[in-house]
Amino acid sequence: MSTVINSLIEIDESGVAWIAGANTKVIEVALDTLAHGSSPEEIHFQHPHLSLAQIHAALSFYHQHRTELEAEIQKRWLEINDLAAKESESPLQQRLRELKQGL
Repeated sequence: MSTVINSLIEIDESGVAWIAGANTKVIEVALDTLAHGSSPEEIHFQHPHLSLAQIHAALSFYHQHRTELEAEIQKRWLEINDLAAKESESPLQQRLRELKQGL
């Protein structure tokens, strides 16, 4: 069961904030702004299934919970980098190397 923060933001059982009815995490909208400097209007253009009200609600939630969400972003970034460092070569890269060696 999820907890409704307001009519636009819900928190699921795992503590993840979602835009209600949109199957989009608040952190995804925040990352559009953080990584690309996207305005709410630009985010709406990229994600037309989100209303401007939903986008503003997500950004408002992000700013209210900035410390926790930025810690989660940092945690995920470190996990991804760790996985990338362990995976020296993707299956596609392996196949391309094999094809190149076969020439």
